[in-house]
Amino acid sequence: MSDHKNLNPLDKASLEYGEEAEKFWPDLPSAPQAPPAAKTEFKRIGGRTSRIDGRLIVTGSAPYTQDMKLRGMLIGKILRSPHAKAEIISVDLKQAQALPGVKAALQLTEGKVLFAGQQVAAVAAVDEKTAEKALSLIQMEYKPLPFVVNEEKSMEAEAPQVYEDRPNVHAFSRDYSRGDIEAGFQQADVVLERTYRTSIEIHHPTETHGSIAKWDGDFLTVWDSTQGVHSVRNGLASALNIPYSKVKVIKHYMGGGFGSKLSLSNHTVAAARLAKQTGRPVKIILSRRDNALCVGNRPSTQQQMKAGVKKDGTITALSMTNYTSGGLARGDASSVPFIEVYRCDNCTFNAFSVYLNTGRSRPMRAPGVTQGTFGYDGLMDELAAAIDMDPLEFRRHNYTTKSLGGTGQPYSSKGLDQCYDLGAAAIGWERRNRRPGEGSGRLRRGLGMATQIWAGAGVPGTLADLMLYPDGSVEIKCGTQDIGCGTRTHMAVVAAETLGLEPEDIAVKLGDSDFPYAPVSGGSLTTPSVAPAVRDAALKAAEHLKQSAAQRLEVPAENLVMQDKKVFDSTDPEKSMTYADLFQGQGRPRRETIFHGERKGLPPGYAYNSFGAHFAEVEVDTETGRIRVIKLVAAHEVGRVINLKTAESQVIGGVTQGISATLYEQRICDDATGNLVNPNLRDYKIATSMDIPEIVPIFVDMVDPRINILGTKGLGEPPRIPVSGAIGNALFNAIGVPVREIPMTPDKVLAALKSKEAGQ
Repeated sequence: MSDHKNLNPLDKASLEYGEEAEKFWPDLPSAPQAPPAAKTEFKRIGGRTSRIDGRLIVTGSAPYTQDMKLRGMLIGKILRSPHAKAEIISVDLKQAQALPGVKAALQLTEGKVLFAGQQVAAVAAVDEKTAEKALSLIQMEYKPLPFVVNEEKSMEAEAPQVYEDRPNVHAFSRDYSRGDIEAGFQQADVVLERTYRTSIEIHHPTETHGSIAKWDGDFLTVWDSTQGVHSVRNGLASALNIPYSKVKVIKHYMGGGFGSKLSLSNHTVAAARLAKQTGRPVKIILSRRDNALCVGNRPSTQQQMKAGVKKDGTITALSMTNYTSGGLARGDASSVPFIEVYRCDNCTFNAFSVYLNTGRSRPMRAPGVTQGTFGYDGLMDELAAAIDMDPLEFRRHNYTTKSLGGTGQPYSSKGLDQCYDLGAAAIGWERRNRRPGEGSGRLRRGLGMATQIWAGAGVPGTLADLMLYPDGSVEIKCGTQDIGCGTRTHMAVVAAETLGLEPEDIAVKLGDSDFPYAPVSGGSLTTPSVAPAVRDAALKAAEHLKQSAAQRLEVPAENLVMQDKKVFDSTDPEKSMTYADLFQGQGRPRRETIFHGERKGLPPGYAYNSFGAHFAEVEVDTETGRIRVIKLVAAHEVGRVINLKTAESQVIGGVTQGISATLYEQRICDDATGNLVNPNLRDYKIATSMDIPEIVPIFVDMVDPRINILGTKGLGEPPRIPVSGAIGNALFNAIGVPVREIPMTPDKVLAALKSKEAGQ
């Protein structure tokens, strides 16, 4: 395995975001170090290209897992525990098995259930109605046990134990410290202690989780709505105790995942077991309620922070203790925003998991960093206000150009200062209230900002194959996934750019575990992993074609350029031939040629990250407590943008998702029964089109070729990270008192205003 010591903690976090990423890190030589270079001029890369599969998607022709129908296919359904914690006394499947149309029934859990929604049994039947009826006939006997589903109550000494082998409040192994924290507080002119909280969010992708399993003898094929065909294949093989070579996972199209679909789910294993027992394909599609209960969520946090600052704006000390609850999982407690973004010599970070009898959390779009940025950037504005300093200037004063949490390595590139400049200009930062809450009247407006950091490197060892056929047609294969972000299109753009073709000339094949390895599509890994591999393969193909053309044109191959479906001599453009001519006549190849591409390793000695800054304008109704986001500017430094059109779409989607979480989203459990009370999109509130403000995406023009052959970084996580912080700080600027908890519902805004009036 390669040595990770040259990566800062956030790069490591990105690589570990998918369980398979670390496993497949190859032993590769480091690329040579080089200073950042100017951008290469491209025709397609960096331009606006419509999705090559856009028509399929908008017309409903794109095949999703839920749409698929196989000959003889059965419908699977899963019975779930109604108890938050209970001992299973008995399970009787006989009546269900006897129901006409039922082909199989399985017990899935023995012993204890630990949350309401845990799967206990499954059936496969000829149709959905019969399967639902069969579930109602399964006789279950439980012995209910004490449980806890509330974070605050779980932290109490007398709370029921979630696990028998560990306490409810369990320390992470992520403690961090640098400098002398007490000396730092003594140097400070102002010391603030604040607690920020974030609620539990549910992923709720448009397409719920679903799988189809089909056996051909001892070979298993699964069609899955997944962000990782390789991770699901490997997980299935392990769960069923069969070789990896006996499993194939396919994912054509999917309607979102946001981290919840990164790895194997229990329902997929259940589908495979039912299919094996019946000898027929089995489809299991989770309901919206199932989706809310058992396939992940974003953990809550309680961030207890203490900070010291001098009157000149220098941060002297930062201390945080973070309590995070991921239900039966350990939760998210990323220290990155706290220890990496701003310069501070004295810093400590401690984290604790708070276990609950609720479904396990899963990664959700920038796990840990999103919650931490809300708290930390809120604290930054409070510190700035305490010393009467502009929040933007306060951040500039504490700017750093090296990774503070790792080994002090310089960032390979950092365009955060440009994000500050461009974002501030676009929002009109000079219009902000000089001091928080200076406005008057019922409707108050304010401006706020927050900073973003995330890993941007991608995964070395990602592979892609380019097939060049005898007729000149081109095909790219890669075992990555298009999860709705336009991966097919950026692969086509890169290959077309390199070969002088158009994106529609490239056949893109992905979403198959038999294709060359690629990591999970999460953690902003996909573009900086896959695009360089495609580029590498395409460059090799281009070189092959140039050599052929050079012989026929009688010019040096190094002089040739491929552009506009032609090959021509850059020193004498009259010497040219069309791309089609390369495949005609005596030189026509007799068979396809395969070119292998690979995303190479990272040069040592640098930290590789993406950066950004969001600026928000909000309007607050001080009588109702309602917040309306007027405008949000999202400035990002993500290296070379491959497709500006889909990049802007990615930013708009991330911002919209952030607004939704900031103002509305919160999972609510009933303390008395342990059941989720808002498991649907009627009671679990999300933003609608009426809530979306003017969103202005901005990309900093900065390319660093050290990070990969294209100088591109990931963009999936960055636009989601700083949204809540920017809106929260705009609210503070508008009304003069912070709301330190999301969602920022009207009751919390009114309570904050009331506390301000009371002088608290």
